[in-house]
Amino acid sequence: MVREYVSEDFSGKDFSKENLAKVVFRSCDLQDANFTEANLDNTLFLDSPLKGACFRQASMVGATIRDNDLSGCDLSGANLYSAVLEGTAVETVITDDKTQWFHMHCPETGAFLGYKKCVYDRLVQLLIPADARRTSATYPSCRCDKAKVLTIKSFDYKESYEEAWSLVDENFVYRVGEWVSVPDFNPDRFMDSTTGIHFWMTREEAKNY
Repeated sequence: MVREYVSEDFSGKDFSKENLAKVVFRSCDLQDANFTEANLDNTLFLDSPLKGACFRQASMVGATIRDNDLSGCDLSGANLYSAVLEGTAVETVITDDKTQWFHMHCPETGAFLGYKKCVYDRLVQLLIPADARRTSATYPSCRCDKAKVLTIKSFDYKESYEEAWSLVDENFVYRVGEWVSVPDFNPDRFMDSTTGIHFWMTREEAKNY
C-alpha cells in the first residue's frame, strides 16, 4: 500500500535514513527538511515546496519533483538517475563530484561524437560541433540542435548505408556527409521527451535503446 501524506507541515523535519520509497507527498511543506541518506526512490513530491531541503547521499532514483523549487538544496552524493525535474528551479543547488545523474551526461563544451539508433537497426555516428546547443536530463540520453552524419552502419558494423530514418519521425532522414538540424530545439535540459536530435554517448547505449 502506498503511503500518502496530504497538507502536512514537515518543514525542517528530520527524515534522515528513512525509507520513503514510493511515498506520495501532496501539498506538504518540506522546506528545509533533512533527507540525508534517505531512500526516495520513485517518491512523488506533488505541490510540496522543497526549498532548502538536504538530500545528501539520498537515493532519488525515479523521484518526481516537477514544477518545484530546489533553491539552496544540498544534493551532495545524491543519486538522481531518472528523476523528473521538469519545470523545477535548480540554479542554486549544491552538488559535489559524487552527485550522480544531475550534471550533463554529454560534454558541456567542444565538439564530440554521438550515436543514434534508427529504423532497421541502423547505427548513425554523429559529429556534434562545438557551436551546437546540447543538453541531457537525468538519463544517458542527450539532445542537440545540429549534427553532421559521419557514418551509418549495421549493428555488427559489417554493412554500411547512405541513409537512415528516425525511429520517432519517419520524415527525419540522416544521410552520410550531410548536416541535420532542429530549428525549434527545446533548451530546457530536464524536458527529456521534446524537440531535438536525440543521441547517446556510446554505441552500446544507442544499440540498447
